[in-house]
Amino acid sequence: MEIVKGILIVIYFIVILALVILTVIQSKDDAGLSETITGSSTNNFYEKNKSRTKEGKQKRWTIILGIIFAILTITLGIVYMM
Repeated sequence: MEIVKGILIVIYFIVILALVILTVIQSKDDAGLSETITGSSTNNFYEKNKSRTKEGKQKRWTIILGIIFAILTITLGIVYMM
């Protein structure tokens, strides 16, 4: 059981490090008050293919790593209760 705990902790720290790095390097998507008033055009090429861009991939990986972080946190809590 100690080996499982050690492996989970190593994976946990790798996920934490990757999550922090991805969060720090992401660009801010705040459009500001002018876009709120005028509205934005979502009919352009960039908006349709946003998930294929670098920012879209970073956002997707941040969400995936956040879910893995939550699952590992619960798993480590259960393992340490035993």
